[in-house]
Amino acid sequence: MNFIIILLIILVVIILASIKQIDQYERGVKFTFGKFTKIMNPGWNIVLPILQGYRKVDIRTKAVDVPEQDAITKDNVSVRINAVIYYKVFDASKAVLEVENFYYAVGQLAQTTMRNAVGSVSLDELLSEREKISGEICKIIDKATDPWGIEVENVELKDIALPEEMKRVIARVAEAEREKEAVITKAEGEVEASQNLAKAASLMASTPGAMHLRTLSTLSDISSDQSNTIIFALPVEVLKSFEGKALTSEKIEDIVKKIEKKK
Repeated sequence: MNFIIILLIILVVIILASIKQIDQYERGVKFTFGKFTKIMNPGWNIVLPILQGYRKVDIRTKAVDVPEQDAITKDNVSVRINAVIYYKVFDASKAVLEVENFYYAVGQLAQTTMRNAVGSVSLDELLSEREKISGEICKIIDKATDPWGIEVENVELKDIALPEEMKRVIARVAEAEREKEAVITKAEGEVEASQNLAKAASLMASTPGAMHLRTLSTLSDISSDQSNTIIFALPVEVLKSFEGKALTSEKIEDIVKKIEKKK
């Protein structure tokens, strides 16, 4: 009787020791006599001591910070870049059976791929097409980690550090571009202004008295300030009106004779 009680106690202890809990965000990889048996789903699972073993695998998305890397672009510019990679395990058995430490393996693969991707583009492409380059890195890593049961969801380039000399060169280039745009804009404005002035001059020339009215309008605008000294410019139209009307000696004698006759 005592033997049966002891046997039942041992059996209960073994059963209790065999119960293993797998959380919702985990999967268990079960081994029997050292061989892969099955994937354990969330909940309570039986794992017999000595005969069986298991390993838990977290299947949640992981964010891994890729350390800063020194790289050289296609146009031989030295840069320092770092990134963050988001991935998760979609097959727990492969993550355990196919690679020793998938955390370390993914990090090393990301560093190597990032350096290779940066080396295949120029500095201008690296700065202006970061999303495109990130997408290419993501595709390469995802393809390489498929046999490990890992899905790479996204890769983001966090920072691109340039040497101080290169920063000054880029600043000078940007300043030169702004100056060029300013000169072009000013020249376009002068061309437009000259065209408008030419149209205005043509219109005034074709309208009698327009120049005189414009002159009077200008004088009216500047006469509001009493401290101004106004120098009146006689329009050319006024001078043209006196052409051929100069008083000669003969015209003066005719005028005198007309006056005497009236008397």
